[in-house]
Amino acid sequence: MAATHLVAVTDATFGQEIEQHKGLVIVDFWATWCGPCHMVAPIMEQIAGEYDGKVKVTKVDVDANQRTAMRFNVRSIPSILFFRDGHHVDTLVGAYPKTVFDQKIQQHLS
Repeated sequence: MAATHLVAVTDATFGQEIEQHKGLVIVDFWATWCGPCHMVAPIMEQIAGEYDGKVKVTKVDVDANQRTAMRFNVRSIPSILFFRDGHHVDTLVGAYPKTVFDQKIQQHLS
């Protein structure tokens, strides 16, 4: 099994892992019971591997970390938030094909 590049983030570690990170961070807000979240999960794994060293890919379990989900107004999942140098710059809500994520990443890396 390949080593995962995904970082699980909690209410307690969000500031350190996301807001103090220089560069692009993708935050996947998900839950174990969410069907579309399970469709997005392998795409996030793939992105984490492909963009290793360029993009940090993280996951936040909304059930366990409601404070962070509420703070960013996450009402439906999966919600994929993009942060650049600690600032929230973009959001995708729902399950999308990998090409959509690739486009967003290119947009925010340039």
